[in-house]
Amino acid sequence: MTKIEKIVLSYSGGLDTSIILKWFQETYGCEVVTFTADLGQGEELEPAQAKAEMAGVRDIRIVDLREEFVSDFVFPMLRANALYEGQYLLGSSIARPLIAKHLVGIAREVGADAIAHGATGKGNDQLRFELAVNALDPSIKVIAPWRQWNIRSRMQLLEYAEKHRIPVPSDKRGEAPFSIDANLLHTSTEGKSLENPAEVAPDHIYQRTVDPVDAPDAPEIITIGFERGDPVSVNGKAMTPAALLTELNGLGGRHGVGRLDLVENRFIGMKSRGIYETPGGTILLTAHRGIESITLDRAAAHLKDEIMPRYAELIYNGFWFAPEREMLQALIDHSQAFVSGEVTLRLYKGSASVISRVSPCSLYSADLVTFEESAVAFDHHDAEGFIRLNGLRLRSWAARNGR
Repeated sequence: MTKIEKIVLSYSGGLDTSIILKWFQETYGCEVVTFTADLGQGEELEPAQAKAEMAGVRDIRIVDLREEFVSDFVFPMLRANALYEGQYLLGSSIARPLIAKHLVGIAREVGADAIAHGATGKGNDQLRFELAVNALDPSIKVIAPWRQWNIRSRMQLLEYAEKHRIPVPSDKRGEAPFSIDANLLHTSTEGKSLENPAEVAPDHIYQRTVDPVDAPDAPEIITIGFERGDPVSVNGKAMTPAALLTELNGLGGRHGVGRLDLVENRFIGMKSRGIYETPGGTILLTAHRGIESITLDRAAAHLKDEIMPRYAELIYNGFWFAPEREMLQALIDHSQAFVSGEVTLRLYKGSASVISRVSPCSLYSADLVTFEESAVAFDHHDAEGFIRLNGLRLRSWAARNGR
């Protein structure tokens, strides 16, 4: 085994990374620097610090990355209207490159021999962490304990924790918890009964959203302001990116917006089921498409829709720092030059629906589209030639086929 003096560990304070911390101390006898990214997960931060202190960690890093997360990662992704497999808003996927970026920075700062993460060999996160490190600093060694140790199951993990007196978290019912990831954009819940896609998800796993059935009986109307494709205000109040997403999470959660029960295809080749809650992100995606509908040229909008699945797949698979993602981002960002204005939405019983949109850069012309008499000249006879030219190939095709 290579001699390791110092490791920077991506540390949540949960069961996996708490055991990994102890395993490193036992296996390598090295110093471990813990890094916890504050991405808006909330209650996990103080317990994470306490657990690291209890484990004897001298260098504990908890860094507030909420504004950087939303402005430099979430918002660029939302400009693309990115959805993986047409549904998933990529809440876990988009957080990993930011965490990897700071792991690399801390490793350089403290002169660490390696960085480490708690992702398993079955999941997507190992790819997201390690491909990001490959792009940012390929000289840094990455250690993934789940690919090295002899622990093969959650039960063995719990036995290790009991042996070493590592506190085991429990859910509200006192049971072993589901696997949960949380940040300002979303929460995801996996494992236990959810591993059977035929099982209905239990109500108690939802953390950010009320059941749409129990949401208020009266709709709520909100207005979101955009500048160059990014949201900048809610109901006329200017906000920082993180504050804006926090506000929309509260509004959406109250109305049951943003729940998703998804069976997805992991990059590594298996299917998995997760429960996602993305209230603010769902509202923003709907609003962004609303403002684009009046500010983007038809061909530009359709081109964006064509490249979106590829862009989303790159993020899901861990290629945020890859050149092709950056190339697509340049195209997407260029398209947003005139995507400014306000969108008004109705939040009601799990839905976020656009009800009006206005922009100083609008391409919409009421004079052109009206059924009434208009001051704008439009000769209806022009449509005849347009149709005949577009029908030319169809007439040729029909003639060949004997129609």
